[in-house]
Amino acid sequence: MTGRLRIASAFAQTRWTCRAGHSRAAFERGQAAALRRWLEQDLSGVDFYRNAPPRLEALPIIDKAVVMADFAAFNRGRITAEAGWRAFETTGRWGDISIGASTGTSGNRALYAITSAEQDRWLGTILAKAVPRFLVEPERVAVILPQNSALYDGARQSRLLRLEFFDLRQGLESWMPALETFAPTTIVAPPRVLRHLAENSERLKPRRLFAGAETLDPVDRTVIEARFGKKLGQIYMATEGLFAVSCAKGRLHLAEDANVFEFEPVADGLVAPLVTGFRRRFQIMARYRMNDLLRLSDCSCACGSPLRVVDEIVGRLDDVFVFERGDGARLLVTPDVMRNAVLDAARAITDFRIIREAHGGIILVLEPGLPDESAMAARDALGRAFSQRGLGPEIVVRREAMAFEVRRKLRRVENRYRPEGGA
Repeated sequence: MTGRLRIASAFAQTRWTCRAGHSRAAFERGQAAALRRWLEQDLSGVDFYRNAPPRLEALPIIDKAVVMADFAAFNRGRITAEAGWRAFETTGRWGDISIGASTGTSGNRALYAITSAEQDRWLGTILAKAVPRFLVEPERVAVILPQNSALYDGARQSRLLRLEFFDLRQGLESWMPALETFAPTTIVAPPRVLRHLAENSERLKPRRLFAGAETLDPVDRTVIEARFGKKLGQIYMATEGLFAVSCAKGRLHLAEDANVFEFEPVADGLVAPLVTGFRRRFQIMARYRMNDLLRLSDCSCACGSPLRVVDEIVGRLDDVFVFERGDGARLLVTPDVMRNAVLDAARAITDFRIIREAHGGIILVLEPGLPDESAMAARDALGRAFSQRGLGPEIVVRREAMAFEVRRKLRRVENRYRPEGGA
């Protein structure tokens, strides 16, 4: 099968599987059958799972550290991490296998290895979810991220879809004229980039907007949607795969047509996902713990899709502030609680940072021009968010201009405190 046929097949399969009116029960039966085949036929193709039982619940929970400690054990080509990094830094290929990597802007970098068939399936899937009308309404897609990916190569071969990558690391000024000349119909970029475009470009008039690669905060969504007059969608994607895409109604649906999600409870109704990618055969990922906090929806979507809805990607698991009481109990304060406290305190607040650098100290960074009464209201609101949980950390307000950083992901709530012997 040629690449174009594989892309078309994945596109059609995705549209059919996720179609409106397809019942959740019927979808789950199909998903369970696909997972069972993958466990029986593909799981044992790599060394790490060579003797593993073909039952999901019997498999160990893994994470990025486990995979990168023995990368060869998780891929069929037995490509070591050292060989993978050499390939990534030169040709980006290991024979006919594409080698990619995460940006490393928010932690240690991770490799991924993917076949051309898997690459085509990924492209057909994301086209079906994000720009399903590209066959009748030709698209010009601008992808603005800190790093290019081999996954985008197939998109450049279509006459109906033009895709241009704009390297965030080079700085917006270096390619802004080219972006405006390209006149994208769809833009995929981190929220802070979309906000910058909203505030600094009058020429861009996209039909669709997708935020990705960073947490989408309400303060950014408001500015972006007001400027472009479009509902802002999201694409939840990582080195490990494509995990969720917003539908035409603007709600974020998990990519359960290619992944099984298990959820570990964290705090305040939030969960951390364990992901099993049952469509990937070359690099196996089973029960992989993602470093993300999700708020799941209890409601189905008006679009009619059987895929589960995520109300919000709240932030990173390691940006939860963990405090220990005198009796040894652990109290968790999640990023959304702190973020909402600050934003709800005063309408004048359009940007901020909340940083924990020490055991009992919190730094609230606000813009120099923010009125004092708004700054004090934010500090007091943040203090109440902690006191309602029986906590009383010292909150220090710092005035600082918040520069646009191209080489680092935006984290408005950031935990830099790492106690000795703990996390």
